[in-house]
Amino acid sequence: MKSESSGDWRSQCPLNIALELLGDRWTLLILRDLMFKKFTTYKEFQNSGEGIATNILADRLKKLVELGLITGERSEADARVMTYQPTEKGLDLLPTMVELMIWTDKYEKHAAPPHIMKQMKRDPQQLIAAVREQFTGKLNRK
Repeated sequence: MKSESSGDWRSQCPLNIALELLGDRWTLLILRDLMFKKFTTYKEFQNSGEGIATNILADRLKKLVELGLITGERSEADARVMTYQPTEKGLDLLPTMVELMIWTDKYEKHAAPPHIMKQMKRDPQQLIAAVREQFTGKLNRK
């Protein structure tokens, strides 16, 4: 489903729009932590290791909800805690994220576990399907 965004883009080029939506320093890292590391709370994202400032994290989570890439709901266990899940729109970024990680593995040194990268390169579609499967039941119950 196409969003009814304002259209205040630098240009109407699809790549430009994608970069304006996702191209900041933190958005894809938050989505990575959500989808691959199974983080669901503000505190987990805050402790992920990249050192995101609290105000930036709060802003990016709000932005991701507004863009329809994630949902944020009060925790059943503690109403003070928001829990986040990817939406279908967010999960549709998985192939792009996997390809970016494969590209990085080819050209740059990194800290990702070698066995994960090997699996990712050997069968990226299987990895994407496995990650997606973790969330599809939750999406269907809503």
